[in-house]
Amino acid sequence: MEIRNLTKRQLCEAASYLLVFIALLMIFPLRLLPCFLAGFIVYETILALTPWIERLVKGPLARWITIFFLTVVVLLALAGGITKLIGFLLHDFHSPAAFHAAASKLLEDAQDTLSPVVTRYLPADIDELQHQVMAWLREHLVVVQTLGRTAAHTFATMLIGMLLGAIISLRISGSDTSNAPLTQAMLKRLTLLAASFHDVVFAQIKVSLVNTLLTCGFLFGVLPLFGLHFPFAKTVIVLTFIAGMLPVIGNLISNTVIVLIGLSISLQAALIALIFLILVHKLEYFINARIFGTRINAKTWEILLAMLVFESAFGLAGVVAAPVFYAYLKSELRHARLI
Repeated sequence: MEIRNLTKRQLCEAASYLLVFIALLMIFPLRLLPCFLAGFIVYETILALTPWIERLVKGPLARWITIFFLTVVVLLALAGGITKLIGFLLHDFHSPAAFHAAASKLLEDAQDTLSPVVTRYLPADIDELQHQVMAWLREHLVVVQTLGRTAAHTFATMLIGMLLGAIISLRISGSDTSNAPLTQAMLKRLTLLAASFHDVVFAQIKVSLVNTLLTCGFLFGVLPLFGLHFPFAKTVIVLTFIAGMLPVIGNLISNTVIVLIGLSISLQAALIALIFLILVHKLEYFINARIFGTRINAKTWEILLAMLVFESAFGLAGVVAAPVFYAYLKSELRHARLI
């Protein structure tokens, strides 16, 4: 009888691995990665804040009510944050004439600074740029429509994921008394997945915040000391934080944008930006090794390799999901005492 029960548990363990593996892979063709990420972020945020709220409100019912109102507050904060973010970004473009003049100056400086091999691919002035943009939109109207539908689908799935994350977070730990082996095995898999997601995402947020603060100090503190003023600095700061959510590659994207804009100002600005960003990049590797090394015992090259493999298999969505999936893989291997 014990041998039969042991075999049953082993089969359930194997089935749980297979089901989770299939579910994680199906995220990509079904385009559910935004739902997956949004749901886990809301779930982990509520779990992190709940112990603080329970210090003031006691009892199971109070805990349910508290988390419900906390979810509403989080959703309202997200809506307000998006509104403020749009206004923050549009501050750089509040005056069409000022934006027209700034863009024209960038194009003129680029024509004077960059190599003729590069400048022949750039528009000569703002009017030519507008003409090229309108021509591209006419030629790629189907692409623009597809992007609009994709954006709407992404937003809708994110809302559904946030709602699911909030609902699942209402489940009280310890309320499940079922001894069904498959249920227990699936809960074990999902617990490890949630822990891996928490480690990777919140660690990367810390890395992105540090990188953004350093970039902010550079744009608003270091460059003015040399009499240089960076155009669209606020937009670049937001781009740096958002791109910083992608390990390694996000840092390279933001650095490239800053150097290119610095080059459009002057060669001196580009050189100063390049030196600063090289130093920040080295510091980023140290921070990554420190945070990810302690969280998931993964080196930077391991994460980069996983991102390359997932990008080849699943595209941009694979780049975003690779750190989480790789961390989960290592968690399962450690849990099975294989590494």
